[in-house]
Amino acid sequence: MKRTLYLLLLLASFFFGSCTNRAIYTSPAFHAKTKDHKTLAIIPFETIINLRPNQMERLGPKRHKEMEQKEALAVQNALYSFFLKEKGKENFAIDVQDIHKTNTLLYRHNITQEDIKSYTYEELAEILGVDAIISGTLQTDKPLSDGAALAMGLLLDTYALPTNSGAASIAINDGQTGELLWRYQKSLDRGLGSDTYTIISAIIRKASKKLPYEEREG
Repeated sequence: MKRTLYLLLLLASFFFGSCTNRAIYTSPAFHAKTKDHKTLAIIPFETIINLRPNQMERLGPKRHKEMEQKEALAVQNALYSFFLKEKGKENFAIDVQDIHKTNTLLYRHNITQEDIKSYTYEELAEILGVDAIISGTLQTDKPLSDGAALAMGLLLDTYALPTNSGAASIAINDGQTGELLWRYQKSLDRGLGSDTYTIISAIIRKASKKLPYEEREG
């Protein structure tokens, strides 16, 4: 009966997800794969910022790449902060590796944001000493974090833009097999906020209701 109910809820999430430009995928093997999981690591997100032509001209390719890298770290930090708050809940039975440790280990192994995609999730999990990897993508029309915008001298310009469009995707992959265990995709819109932490928190708050780690006992 419980399995039937779970399948119905999963089908419902796919149906309503497609109607609202968001989708949640949970592997049928999630609980079997994660029963011994203790620690997750959040790696810097793949970030794409589609600036206006005049902003691109002012920045140039090198500084534009730097902005995207700063945004990737901002997303990683926002996501980590959210999970720290979730850790206080009794039904959230998983630890998330400190992102400073994650980034230090990546640095020691000469793994940059640009070449991290050349490593498998199994390799990253072994390097980081964790059971699963949280990764994702963020595509926007402007930098969302003050740090990324201010560092590039675009803070006033970006806040002048009337809206922020784009999309975000967050995924959890098993560290032993690399298998996709869970994924959440969401289109960005005005209602999610205008800064990285607010947007990531809004996305995860919606997604966490379907995050199977919350259902684990003990």
